[in-house]
Amino acid sequence: MSDVEYVTPEPPHNAPVTLEEYNAEWPRWYAVEEAKIRAALGDRVVLVEHCGSTSVPGLAAKPLIDVLLVVPDSADEAAYVPALVQAGYYLRLREPGWYEHRLVKGTSPNVNMHVFSPGCVEVQRMLAFRDRLRSRPEERAEYERVKRELAVRTWERVQDYADAKTQVVEGIIARALG
Repeated sequence: MSDVEYVTPEPPHNAPVTLEEYNAEWPRWYAVEEAKIRAALGDRVVLVEHCGSTSVPGLAAKPLIDVLLVVPDSADEAAYVPALVQAGYYLRLREPGWYEHRLVKGTSPNVNMHVFSPGCVEVQRMLAFRDRLRSRPEERAEYERVKRELAVRTWERVQDYADAKTQVVEGIIARALG
């Protein structure tokens, strides 16, 4: 993976991660965000999808809406970031060496928008993971068990919690794509 260039600093977390039981309002929160994104970017949206744990009915999650956004060229920030900033988001980080990934944040609700270009393998992986959890209750339960075990630990950064889930996530993705 590439070096991460933080555009805005990440405050230390130094706490457990708070998981909430599935909230039936999360899809509505996503729908509001999707409408804002589409209004801001218009035909520059190649794909926008709800991903991450809040997109999986029945799965406990951090109350954070993960959005997968595909634009014609994620490295061309001038083509989409200013419009997203005007819509209330901010650029958090860029990872040029990892599929030109950009992370754009929203604050109300808490949003992580993962921006990629068309053809990026990570897009397929993220959607395969989401769809597998939606269709396989036993894998959703396995993932939730790991999340709950990890959430009670103290994490300096929330990303450390996410990284600790890598083994189970990669296993589910492998089965989904296998």
